Amino acid sequence: MRIIAFRTLRAFFEKPEYADSEAYLRAWYHDAKAAEWISSNDLKQQYKSAIIVREGRIVFNIRGNAYRLVVAIDCEFQVIFVQFIGTHKQYDKIDVKTI
Repeated sequence: MRIIAFRTLRAFFEKPEYADSEAYLRAWYHDAKAAEWISSNDLKQQYKSAIIVREGRIVFNIRGNAYRLVVAIDCEFQVIFVQFIGTHKQYDKIDVKTI
């Protein structure tokens, strides 16, 4: 998978208050980049705790659910678009379907 954009993840974990997310986000990035998901079902086999909001919109729990990562995935073109990364409290304030 091609991931757009790692810089969004880096900007997040480089903030001192979120530095504890770096190893987890890098691990997710590495795994997702190597993945060849054909459908959301393929993704769920690898990430059982991932939440499929709707086809192509996925929420990942990062660092034991301390953080939430929302992505849009186009399996046909093998592209992941990072939509949101934040704390669980910040996540509760967004509309995951439209962000």
